[in-house]
Amino acid sequence: MTGRGTPRRAKSPEPKSANMFRYTGEHFSEEKQNGSTKDRKLKEREQKKPNHTVEKPSVQSMQKETTTKQSTKEINSQRTPRNHLNRAKATAARAKSPAKETKKIQPVKPKDTTKDSLKTTKARQRGKEKSPKEETPKEVTKTIKTTEANTCGSEAKPLVEFAQETETQLQKQKDARNDSAKSTKAKPCLGKTKSKEKFIEEIPKIQPERPEHTTNACVTQEDSILYTTLEKLKIRRNDRSNAAKVINDIKKHIIKHLKQNSECFKEVEEPLGTGSYYEDVKISNPDEFDLMLPIPVERVTIKTFGEDGAFYSVELKRGRSPLQKFQETGILSACIMLKEFREEVKKCVKESPEWEVTRKKKGCPAVTLTTKVESVTISLDVVLCLRIKSSWPAFTTEGLKINDWLGVKVKREYKRKPFYFVPKYEGRGTIKNDGVLTKDVWRISFSHIEKAILKNHGSEKTCCEKDGERCCRKDCLKLLKHLLSLQKERDSSFAKFCSYHAKTTLLHACCSRTKDSDWKASDLSQCFQRLLEDFICHLEKGELPNFFIPSQNLLSGVDQKSCNSLACRIREEHENGFSIFK
Repeated sequence: MTGRGTPRRAKSPEPKSANMFRYTGEHFSEEKQNGSTKDRKLKEREQKKPNHTVEKPSVQSMQKETTTKQSTKEINSQRTPRNHLNRAKATAARAKSPAKETKKIQPVKPKDTTKDSLKTTKARQRGKEKSPKEETPKEVTKTIKTTEANTCGSEAKPLVEFAQETETQLQKQKDARNDSAKSTKAKPCLGKTKSKEKFIEEIPKIQPERPEHTTNACVTQEDSILYTTLEKLKIRRNDRSNAAKVINDIKKHIIKHLKQNSECFKEVEEPLGTGSYYEDVKISNPDEFDLMLPIPVERVTIKTFGEDGAFYSVELKRGRSPLQKFQETGILSACIMLKEFREEVKKCVKESPEWEVTRKKKGCPAVTLTTKVESVTISLDVVLCLRIKSSWPAFTTEGLKINDWLGVKVKREYKRKPFYFVPKYEGRGTIKNDGVLTKDVWRISFSHIEKAILKNHGSEKTCCEKDGERCCRKDCLKLLKHLLSLQKERDSSFAKFCSYHAKTTLLHACCSRTKDSDWKASDLSQCFQRLLEDFICHLEKGELPNFFIPSQNLLSGVDQKSCNSLACRIREEHENGFSIFK
């Protein structure tokens, strides 16, 4: 069959077409013999004019073609590359002998990846696709070798060069990415270090000036003095343990003696620990303890004695009671009952030679016992009291203003509890009021309520607990008590002032500043200053209402001159930064 019988070559094929015409060396040799080579070249140029931009095949497409060629060796050896590879093979075929023939084998249609390869090539050229991750340099080398083996003639060299350039470009991109990653990680660290050093150097320049009340050196010194003083006032655990053991032993001994050997006081109940030690506000040493020994009284009639509502006369109603022997003219005599109780305690102490009973003080309701523990003198005040289970007296209606502080519910629970009478009077014991001697009256006591309040003093239930916020209420009370005791040591005219005045001042302050945030532990200095201002205000007015009975003035027995003098001393100590604590 001659070249003239062969149909003419069609137009340049589309890049996506898989059925391309195959040209052999025989066709070109026949065209040469017929002298139509020049015309055919011109036509080919015109036909190929629209496709003058020949896109280079992508690495992906070459890899896929390589996989297809390895499956069938004969087909791959005769397969012609697209576009520029067709031209390279055609040019090489013209230079060879026209007598060389090849068998026409129907090619297997490979999967069309031209479109994907074009997109991939464009994306790589724009830098949008991460080509180094898709193909490693080993795969590129393998593709190059396979393509070089299946390409004929010297026209295949540009493809190899292109692949080498691609490999080089991919390696450069990978190196550039690695360098940029390292620099990105290193730059922030360097920047932070530099900025931190720069910031430290510039701190003195940009530090703003603080107000005078915060930069004052006295404030800082005052805080230091207060915290140091509190540390000194702490009770050592060993001292507390030793003292508690001695107190518990004598307490049990007294209760046992009264129940077994006393006909009048055999109904005594479990003692109530009251006072600063049991309220956790004791300072310096555990050397003072207060115990109340309550005797229950079921049916009584109480009447106020005086006008302040703090003192009462008690009348036992009909019935059998061991206390009937202490009742004269229908009134239960506090003086006679206290005298009998004192004799019973003396009998009990004789069995414990380490303890001794001190002399009775005028108007004191307690029987005071003393002993020594490791050269420290410890005193125990044993107070006889009557437990009255009834509604509180009318004078207490306006007292205990804890609604905004501890809540209405807590106040209601407190007022359901009993109250106590202790054998204490004021003034001369021989003065009569409505036929009742002063020494026979009883003073009302709410020591158990005071203890409960100071134990649970926060507006929040978790105040001063392990997982809660800590306040400075008790710390302020300790400091005020310590300041008052130091002033009493320096001036004997302040002897009538006592720690109960300081405790009552704190209770009133807590009712006016009800939130725990008003008593932050970090604001100790400011809170203590406010408490001192409250105490000074009470002293200057000469009025300090009882927390439970507002009609009673706790400073009524102190002259105004002493109150003003103490207020002046406390103000001076505040202005001098509490030099007395040093």
